[in-house]
Amino acid sequence: MTPEALTGGFSDAPIEAARAFRCLLEALARPGTIHTLDAAQPPQPVSPAAGTVLLTLADTTTPVFLAGDADCEAMRGWITFHTGAPVLTAASLEAGADAAGIRFALGRLEDLKPFIEQLSIGDPDYPDRSATLVLEVETLAAEGCRLTGPGIADEAFLNLPELELFRQNHALFPLGLDFFLTAGRQIAGLPRTTIVEAC
Repeated sequence: MTPEALTGGFSDAPIEAARAFRCLLEALARPGTIHTLDAAQPPQPVSPAAGTVLLTLADTTTPVFLAGDADCEAMRGWITFHTGAPVLTAASLEAGADAAGIRFALGRLEDLKPFIEQLSIGDPDYPDRSATLVLEVETLAAEGCRLTGPGIADEAFLNLPELELFRQNHALFPLGLDFFLTAGRQIAGLPRTTIVEAC
């Protein structure tokens, strides 16, 4: 395990985890709003916001999938040390690991796309048994794609990395994936309930 894996966690876990959890709930309840989330400092290149999501939500029962640059020795060790969550990678899926058990997936959209169809979207009896994707993006801004639906009074705008994935995901409701978009210290939520229209 690298030295980076042992640092960068919550300095006051009960308080910081509670604050982060409240922020994540707010982000999903009000899609398109941008929040600050930086209680954790994961190994580079993973953002503080993305690392805080995993420290807040992942545990020994929630396998985490790492894609692209996020799949590095330091990050694998960091997740294991701080959360105890099982870590899966492209190599482990190719070796036969079950992607349906993944609860969180972290990476850039282009790196996660080849695996998205393997992730669980829940089932009719348990739609909540689906994966949540933490998408790392360059920036977050209240512009671009138009968002409507639950939690949005009229409309909201967010610069999503693409349109079609999120439109197809909403069409699966009540099944589907939920998303957090992270950029540095910023985060926005995009649940499956959100209607996404032209960017």
